[in-house]
Amino acid sequence: MSLAENYQHIKNQLPKHVTLVAVSKNHPIEKIQEIYNLGQRIFGENKVQEMTEKQPNLPDDIQWHLIGHLQTNKVKYIAPFVALIQSVDSEKLLSEIDKQAAKNNRIIKVLLQVKIAEEDTKTGLEVSEAKELFLKYLQDEFPNVEIVGLMGMASFVDDKAQVAREFSFLKRLFDQLSIQKKLEILSMGMSDDFPLAIENGANSVRVGSAIFGQRIY
Repeated sequence: MSLAENYQHIKNQLPKHVTLVAVSKNHPIEKIQEIYNLGQRIFGENKVQEMTEKQPNLPDDIQWHLIGHLQTNKVKYIAPFVALIQSVDSEKLLSEIDKQAAKNNRIIKVLLQVKIAEEDTKTGLEVSEAKELFLKYLQDEFPNVEIVGLMGMASFVDDKAQVAREFSFLKRLFDQLSIQKKLEILSMGMSDDFPLAIENGANSVRVGSAIFGQRIY
């Protein structure tokens, strides 16, 4: 299938309330432009360097989401333009985003990345840490950021019951925190498991290879 057909195939599977983040990491700007021309405006990148190289060469109305692990010393490079940082996994990182947002006279929107996978390889905040960080945010400790939701990555396993369990776990936390402040975005699900994520409450999915194809390294 062509890039356009891939894109349309994914779009056709998404309910109206679900936002598609097209994960363009490791793909050239020509491919991003092609998907942009089909109407896509939200693109996700894993690495700061790649995002900052692509951003000036593509349309201004693209909303860039940083979805990969973010080092504190690299926040300053994306702070002027990033639309959403999905991968806040420590208080130290949130403090740095707050600082850089202030320098750029911006309020930067973020998601707290929560560790939901039962396997040990995935990063993220423990639930207790996420709750504590959210409380500090509600007490105005980070005036230049806005926590708008949660992000999680399920285990990379064939056991659908386990994956569904991990997704529904994050949905419960999302609902709990929303009682204190209404959260907007629950980002769960990638190319392999996004339908299951949507079934379990995701309203934002991060799809890369199913649109762009596998990248040859």
